[in-house]
Amino acid sequence: MNDFVLWAIELVQSVDPVLRTVLAGIAIMLETSILIGLVVPGDTVVLVASIGVSGWVEGVVLGAVVVVGALIGESIGFWLGRWIGPHIRTSWLGRRIGEAHWARSERYLRRRGGIAIFLSRFLPVLHSLVPLTVGMSGFAYRRFLAWTFPACVLWTSIYVGVASVMAGNYKELSQTVHYAGYLFVGVIVLLLIAVLVAKKVIAKREERHMTEESPHDA
Repeated sequence: MNDFVLWAIELVQSVDPVLRTVLAGIAIMLETSILIGLVVPGDTVVLVASIGVSGWVEGVVLGAVVVVGALIGESIGFWLGRWIGPHIRTSWLGRRIGEAHWARSERYLRRRGGIAIFLSRFLPVLHSLVPLTVGMSGFAYRRFLAWTFPACVLWTSIYVGVASVMAGNYKELSQTVHYAGYLFVGVIVLLLIAVLVAKKVIAKREERHMTEESPHDA
C-alpha cells in the first residue's frame, strides 16, 4: 500500500503545477455555477490537485485559485438569476430540478437571509440553486459576496489544507511507519465521510427548521 500511495502522489505531482491549479479552479467554478454543480465533481478535482502540492507556496496559490474559481462560479449563478432566473426556472432543465427544490431554496433564503448563503456552500443541491435564487430575490451583490466569500475560504481550507498536509508528510511517514499507506487512505476517506456527514446533518437540521416554520410562512 505504501508504494501504491507514493506512486499516486508522485503521479499527481508529475502534472505541471500550473495545469493542476488551473484545472482545480475551473472545476470548482463549474461546480458552483448555475446547476452545473449538480453533475460536476469539483470537490474531487480539488482534492486530487491538493494531493500534488509540494510546498506551502503552491498550496497557498492553489487555495487562492480555488476560492476565486468558486466566487466566479457563484457570481455567474447570481447574475444569471438576476437577468434570466425565471426563464431558467421554467426551462426544461429547471423543471428537471423540480419545483419543490426551487421553492425550498426560496424559503431557505427568505428565512435565513445571509446565513443561508453561507451554509448553502456545504449543502447538496442548494449550493447550486441558492446563488440563482439570491439573484432573483433582489439581494444586493455586495452583500451576497460578503456571505459567500468566507464560506468559500472555509471550504477550500478544509479540502486543500488536509490533503496537502497529508501528502506533504507522507514520504517521511512511509519510511518509519509500515502501514503509512493505509493511514493516508484512511485520513482521506475520513475527510470525505466527515464532509458528507456534516452536509447531511446541516441539511436535515435546516430542512427541519423550514418544515417547522412553513405554516407561519403560509
